[in-house]
Amino acid sequence: MPVPRLYVPHPLAEGQPLDLPAGAARHVQVLRLQPGAPLRLFNGEGIEFDATVVRMGRSDVAVLVGAGEAVERELPLAVTLALGMPANDRMDALVEKATELGVAAIQPLLCERSVLRLAGERADKRREHWQGIAVAAAEQCGRTRVPVIEPVQDIARWLAGGPAAGGMRWLLSLGEPLPALATMAVAPAAVCVLSGPEGGLTPREEALAHTAGFQPVSLGPRVLRADTAPLAVLAWLGVGCGR
Repeated sequence: MPVPRLYVPHPLAEGQPLDLPAGAARHVQVLRLQPGAPLRLFNGEGIEFDATVVRMGRSDVAVLVGAGEAVERELPLAVTLALGMPANDRMDALVEKATELGVAAIQPLLCERSVLRLAGERADKRREHWQGIAVAAAEQCGRTRVPVIEPVQDIARWLAGGPAAGGMRWLLSLGEPLPALATMAVAPAAVCVLSGPEGGLTPREEALAHTAGFQPVSLGPRVLRADTAPLAVLAWLGVGCGR
């Protein structure tokens, strides 16, 4: 069995005894690991630490942190996906796959045509849920940094606030004619990609995006689903940037 990788949102150092946080401890217990079993720990700062289970309690797990190693598995540019949230479990799957493909941050947006409508405490709970999915995906795929899931925002308010300062801004659009994404040069250290919900962005929302500096681009002649288009961009960037 591969050595389990666990995210621990605390400072880590060689020789440190550590009680695992609740989520990581449950993971170890589900795997039925025993004292002496090896682990790999990371805290989102780009370093993996060897660790060894030293005690298994009923609801707690103690480990001893070993040597750390700098591990870099990120894309060479920071990609933010700003997207109209797809409905049902599609947003869950999108967060998982985007994490695997190397996204740096995800900005969930409430758009005029959004099927999924979130606000207040419900929005906060969903964000926490999506952050947990990102953590689990980072553990599974070998990343040592966890994407940030930003608070849900109304798209007009988000655009007015000056999103993703620096880097390029791309707007996935069905308008014609548009430059194909495959023809775009990718030189900056950061890219923000804006993608609409089911039914796409409205003309008003696209106009606001243009004003905010987003350049319309096309993914080609086929119409992709709201949960497919952002992942297609990430996959293209990963191949084009060599990771």
